[in-house]
Amino acid sequence: MKDKLLQQTEHEYSPKQRFIALMFLAPIFLIALPYGLMALGSRIDRWMQWPPIPSEPINLILGWLLILPGWLLAMWSIYAQFTLGRGTPVPLMATQKLIIQPPFNYCRNPMSLGSILMYLGVAVLFRSLGAAIIVLLFAGCLLTYIKRVEEREMETRFGQEYLEYRQNTPFLLPRLRRRS
Repeated sequence: MKDKLLQQTEHEYSPKQRFIALMFLAPIFLIALPYGLMALGSRIDRWMQWPPIPSEPINLILGWLLILPGWLLAMWSIYAQFTLGRGTPVPLMATQKLIIQPPFNYCRNPMSLGSILMYLGVAVLFRSLGAAIIVLLFAGCLLTYIKRVEEREMETRFGQEYLEYRQNTPFLLPRLRRRS
């Protein structure tokens, strides 16, 4: 099974095929997931009898301060995967080239960081502690998967080039200043 997945990553898809895949996934990640997060989060809040957090207008300010940069970072990452890496975030349409240019030179997982920030911002915007906990639990699972599965795959696919990149680039929290 593992070899079959690695073989799949070697296939390069046309820009049109990659674009169609992204357009199919966009409503899921930009509409369905935030809606589901809020629905489940509000149920948890009611069940646990948690009060809304934080108070207004702090939730509006903090929520948008997380959503906008998170969304921009995620979109920038997807754009880099599409153009520089000739792939998509979808593992079945994996990048064909290791991307070490921005935003991937600030941290190895800028799309994950952007998504986590964006969804946390949604939880704050809608004042849901339950939703924030769901985001953090999901983030923990996602980052564990990346560390245990994706990084091994990247090492297999890109070899020494990836090992050097991994050694010089933080996992999730960006190093805003580059080393000299």
